[in-house]
Amino acid sequence: MSKRIVVDPITRIEGHLRIEVVVDDNNVITDAFSSSTLWRGLETIIKGRDPRDAGFIAGRICGVCTYSHYKAGITAAENALGIEIPYNAKLVRTLMNLALFFHDHIVHFYTLHGLDWCDIISALSANPAKASKLAFEYTDNPIATGEDELKMVQQRVKDFASKGSLGPFANGYWGHSTYHFSPEQNLIVLSHYLKLLEVQREAAKMMAIFGAKQPHPQSLTVGGVTSIMDILDPTRLAEYKFKFETVADFINRAYYPDLIMAGMAYSKEHSVLVGCNLKNFLSFQEIQVAHDEYLLSSGYVLDGDISKVDDVNLDLIAEEVTNSWYKYEGKHSDGTPIKPTDLLHPYDGQTTPNYIGMQDGMSIGPSGKEEKTKLLKTDSKYSWIKSPRYDGKPMEVGPLASIVVGLARKNPHIQEVAEDFLKRTGLTTAHLFSTLGRTAARGLEAKVLGDYGLKAFDELVKNLKVDTTTCAPYVIDKNKEYKGYYIGNVPRGMLSHWMRISDGKVSNYQAVVPSTWNAGPRDSKGQKGPYEMSLIGTKIASLTQPLEIIRHIHSFDPCIACSVHVMDISGNELGQYKVDPSFAKF
Repeated sequence: MSKRIVVDPITRIEGHLRIEVVVDDNNVITDAFSSSTLWRGLETIIKGRDPRDAGFIAGRICGVCTYSHYKAGITAAENALGIEIPYNAKLVRTLMNLALFFHDHIVHFYTLHGLDWCDIISALSANPAKASKLAFEYTDNPIATGEDELKMVQQRVKDFASKGSLGPFANGYWGHSTYHFSPEQNLIVLSHYLKLLEVQREAAKMMAIFGAKQPHPQSLTVGGVTSIMDILDPTRLAEYKFKFETVADFINRAYYPDLIMAGMAYSKEHSVLVGCNLKNFLSFQEIQVAHDEYLLSSGYVLDGDISKVDDVNLDLIAEEVTNSWYKYEGKHSDGTPIKPTDLLHPYDGQTTPNYIGMQDGMSIGPSGKEEKTKLLKTDSKYSWIKSPRYDGKPMEVGPLASIVVGLARKNPHIQEVAEDFLKRTGLTTAHLFSTLGRTAARGLEAKVLGDYGLKAFDELVKNLKVDTTTCAPYVIDKNKEYKGYYIGNVPRGMLSHWMRISDGKVSNYQAVVPSTWNAGPRDSKGQKGPYEMSLIGTKIASLTQPLEIIRHIHSFDPCIACSVHVMDISGNELGQYKVDPSFAKF
């Protein structure tokens, strides 16, 4: 007899995400539903504004990937108006982007996802001397793994435990049967977890050097960048390079070795060698380091076949809302009504809410017995996230897609890092198509950027000797209509923003974010998105401790705040707000 498990909210992510799964008598997941329980509204707020405002408002979509949406909104306006920004501005944007990728990836692995692999309680019984020696098996020059350092880390956590609280490590599924690190390996990861708290500050400062602050940098403008004084100051350039090297050093001496350690320790754990049932991958070029050179490649791969890769056709990107809490209104150009099942290109996209609520049901409670609860109406609308499709197909985006497409494109930087990881762990390319592979891919992407990202810095220094231009003029004809876009890769995957301009103002705006691609509900054809597909077939060791569900979903690094605004899932009205987009101030 089937049973339902509800995990709501999924913690250690940005935003609000609910997962419901159906398990059979053997505790194997037979069906899964991914639901964002809050609503996005910023696309509507951008309408009616000056195109130059779009990036500043879009940057408020999320408190983590602020630069991503900021840059996307600015670039979409530039694309619409045909503005070619100076080469210096392109390179400075790359340097800011590198800071964001660094910060996002290292924080995700240790603060958000690492505890799905590392058993904190086990680390308390580790032998620090043995752990210190073990660290050299994964790198020739480990960081934060001296015996004295490990003893101090262990004692700090023991002090938490002796007071009856584990602080940030409380309420974990410690002792779960699918943990496979030894006590000493757990202690190494725990030490790096704490070391990260220092290193992430340096990544944030990297962004602030050219962006004025972090989060919500403010040095981009339609036409280029405004941080000319910092760009021309040798001490500021040197400061950026020093911080870059500090973070890259942590990636190479802590993050990457820990991934190798995880690859070896979990190579036989079935629950992490699944989690990638949808093998369609979509990625786009990013991190420009020279005139015609990007570290990340564009393309899409179907069915996991990396012998074939095709170019991305922007006309084939569309969204439907069959199972989303939205409705489509109006008519197509031929006069036929627009239906929720229709795939609308983002230029013509709509964001009109249509919440239908939840229903009474039963799910497994903390006691292991079924209890009454509110459930999603899974035969109808059940999420605030839309269902994006590429040529009618669901696609996974993110670092795994970036690595898969890079391998298919024979990107030399990605090939080098991926092949080294597989060789050192004894894994195969097939193992990349899994939760373990997805987790590793984020670290591989970080290493590629750490090893080669300074090419953009060197290129900037070289170009400044002959050209100090940082901004192109803003020119717009209010009697013309324009449309433009940004598309590229951000830390969580492929992001695109789409803008229409009429009478000198934004007339429509749509953002198709990575977590929309990955977390969206099934479509009118019954095709599930990557989150839902990742869970199918997974066996849950303990229904009251569904670590396998958490681990699969965390491997995508969900950013549901990119898709949300506040509402009460019980249906209670929290408040009503009227925003005039022509006069709202931010």
